[in-house]
Amino acid sequence: MPSRLSLVTGRLEPGPGAELLIDLASLKKTVRSSENLLKPLKSALSSADETLAKNFWDDGPVEALVQNRAWVVEQLLILAWQKIIPDCDSLALVAVGGFGRGELHPHSDVDLMILLKDTRPAVDLKAPIEAYLALLWDSGLYLGHSVRTIEQCEEQSRGDVVTATTLMESRLLAGNQALFDDMRAIVSSDNMWSGPEFFEAKYREQLERHERFHETAYNLEPNIKEGPGGLRDIQMISWVTKRHLAAESLHGLVEHGFLTETEFNNLYTGQLFLWRVRFALHLLAGRAEDRLLFDYQRQIAAKLGYGMAGKSNEPVEKFMQQYYQVVMQLERLNESLLQLFREELLATDNIPVDDLGNAFFVQRGFLGVQDETLFENRPQAMIQMFVLLAGHPDILGLRASTIRLIRDRVRTIGDDFRKMPEVLTGFHELLCQTQGVYTQLQRMNRYGVLAALLPPFARITGRMQFDLFHVYTVDQHILFVVRNLRRFAYGKYSDVFPFLAEIFEKIDKPQLLYLAALFHDIAKGRNGDHSELGARDACEFCESLSMSPEDTGLVTWLVRHHLLMSQTAQRKDISDPEVIAAFAKEMGSQERLVHLYLLTVADIAATSPKLWNGWKSGLLRALYLATSMVLEGGDQPDRDEHLADARREVLQSLMDDGVERSEILNVWRWLPSNVFQRFSGGQMNWATKHLISFAGEDGVVISIRARPKLSISEVLVSAPDYTGLFATTTSVFDEMGMNVLSARVLTTRNERSFDLFQLMNAQGLPLNSIDSQQLDVRLRSVLGNKHVNRPVQRKLPRRLRPFVSAPKIVFGTARSGTVTSLDLECTDRPGLLSQLASAMVDCDIRIHDAMIATFGDRVEDTFLVTDKLNRPLDEEMRSKLVIAINQRLSLTKT
Repeated sequence: MPSRLSLVTGRLEPGPGAELLIDLASLKKTVRSSENLLKPLKSALSSADETLAKNFWDDGPVEALVQNRAWVVEQLLILAWQKIIPDCDSLALVAVGGFGRGELHPHSDVDLMILLKDTRPAVDLKAPIEAYLALLWDSGLYLGHSVRTIEQCEEQSRGDVVTATTLMESRLLAGNQALFDDMRAIVSSDNMWSGPEFFEAKYREQLERHERFHETAYNLEPNIKEGPGGLRDIQMISWVTKRHLAAESLHGLVEHGFLTETEFNNLYTGQLFLWRVRFALHLLAGRAEDRLLFDYQRQIAAKLGYGMAGKSNEPVEKFMQQYYQVVMQLERLNESLLQLFREELLATDNIPVDDLGNAFFVQRGFLGVQDETLFENRPQAMIQMFVLLAGHPDILGLRASTIRLIRDRVRTIGDDFRKMPEVLTGFHELLCQTQGVYTQLQRMNRYGVLAALLPPFARITGRMQFDLFHVYTVDQHILFVVRNLRRFAYGKYSDVFPFLAEIFEKIDKPQLLYLAALFHDIAKGRNGDHSELGARDACEFCESLSMSPEDTGLVTWLVRHHLLMSQTAQRKDISDPEVIAAFAKEMGSQERLVHLYLLTVADIAATSPKLWNGWKSGLLRALYLATSMVLEGGDQPDRDEHLADARREVLQSLMDDGVERSEILNVWRWLPSNVFQRFSGGQMNWATKHLISFAGEDGVVISIRARPKLSISEVLVSAPDYTGLFATTTSVFDEMGMNVLSARVLTTRNERSFDLFQLMNAQGLPLNSIDSQQLDVRLRSVLGNKHVNRPVQRKLPRRLRPFVSAPKIVFGTARSGTVTSLDLECTDRPGLLSQLASAMVDCDIRIHDAMIATFGDRVEDTFLVTDKLNRPLDEEMRSKLVIAINQRLSLTKT
């Protein structure tokens, strides 16, 4: 990558257009004659930045802009130094870090070091140095500065590879040349960090940095500097190149045979792309910003020519897909180069070679090929190689030369390769391995083999969805689903995925699950139902594998219905026997149920690290067990029989606990009969005991219990009913920062509420004892006075603002036409449930039940409601309610 650093002076040479940024000659005269340097320096910097910004938005070359800004800042620093710092040989002004490389984005830190000859110079330099640094800050520069002696540079570089790296990129701006040269000689010595030591330290540093980003570049709001495949990975290559090859630029990698010209161009254009995105980020944010936040993604997509911002997400998704594809390519180059460096740096004579047969060998833990034409002459060997890796978990990875052969071959893969029986058989064999399946699929994706083998997979490689629900790109999400399935197989993470290992043992062909995982979202972004389109792709591929019609049918069915179980569990009342019966009918067999249960859990848990919790786990398990019983037992008992059985079971359990039958029936005589459908047996046992302890009291009864296995708390509210009770209750939850997951809303025959809420605190945990006590006191206070609490008006959090859309409301009927169902889809926001409840209070509407489902930035809630006389809503009431909801939600948009 070209540099404008003078090899003689170490100074930056002005690039094209630099003379238009500042009038250097005039500025020098002004500085020499002026007592107050702040105004001319600040004015010059501001003017230059305005011109640079205009040039950028006019599609100016970003490389010139980044380097010209560094040149402008350098001139200002030197002028100020010459004016303020006395002429002496005791110190030097040194550019380090990014500024040392001659690169500055609009709001990047200006990394400086003031180098002292000793800690007590003959001339008092403290005051002028402080004045110099203060002037730079006041003029609008963001400084990253240090003051060190040569001895301190040596000490810190020896103990800290970050400091050593920073000083490796240092260059003199002003001051004593000999002093600077002495420092460079000491910190550049191999005695400080030998080549292998430096490499291993920087490699560990990169691994730790990648771990902070879950080892994937495909996060919703990626860090373009620190994330995998980001600018820091390019700098990592540059640092090792300079240290090991003594090359002044990355093109030295080509000259030394580490990269081809094509690979270098990919590296170079990748950096320019990331520079362009970073430059835009800094301008839009008005500060140093390396996170590609939602706030800016849509703006950058429009500014950089991907399409106008509007209701469609196509421009931003197109831009982000290119971003992810660029960083994936940079990841591949980074891995390949680091492996080459490792082989070169650690090379010794007579290293043993283990021959694995079929032209493969292992040397120093890495797999290589004996013949560079192997993949051309025997294409199936490329797939067989990954099977070999899966069977040898002790192999650390691929030799760099092998990675290059793969990259070269992938570009030429066509239908002939994809249709080869040996290739298809090899891929099927990989899926049948007892270990290494996810690791090798991930490796195949990284090298582009998976996309070459499955053309539909190429379309979703790097594809993001502009929402908060899907945290990863589609391809990364798919692979994480496979990873979760493998965890079930190993029995790992049993605390996170209880019971899944024993369920997994019920399946005979795990490879069918892996195939369903690979295809379940493969049609995302196409026009049409992605489940249906993906099922067609899955069917076609399974047939090409010569699988049996039964196996092909199961994989196809799983892809087509992969959302069914999560939607049923989260959006329907699974305590209703009719819901379970309908779901069991859709399943048709235990085999389908078991496979879909495993796929559903793996899918949800791979969507976002925060999405999977004990509550969802319990919900899906309850649906699985209830459906399994129906499939095993045949006909489902009718509703009355089911309620009678539930009532008898709870009654017996309470009596077994020593509770008097008369006390139980005295509480139950006021409860509606469907309470045994709406509440589980455990919930009825707990609620009954608590109500008995308050027998004879007409006031507010609040009971709170933690359910750690579900990661939730349950709150029972029994109070004299009044219009607004539900709204008031939910507004209290909102005030205390609690998230409601579900609500069971019933009214007793003696006009009391019998409401059960499942909720978490703001950290996604059950309430602690202090929160529970405060909630109890607060609820008793407001409900005892029959107070109608109005919800708190809050601004939308930053992350939600780009996703605001008008609520979608659909009405229907439920419970044999006795109530109106209201299905609502809208953007999530703090206090949403209390806002909705307040809108219903405004319309004199009663809430009889609520199913709450949150998917990242989106909620899909269902309410069962009537008018105040317990009648279904007529058209007039429905229209009135829609207006009220829209008005309520519009208040929380800004």
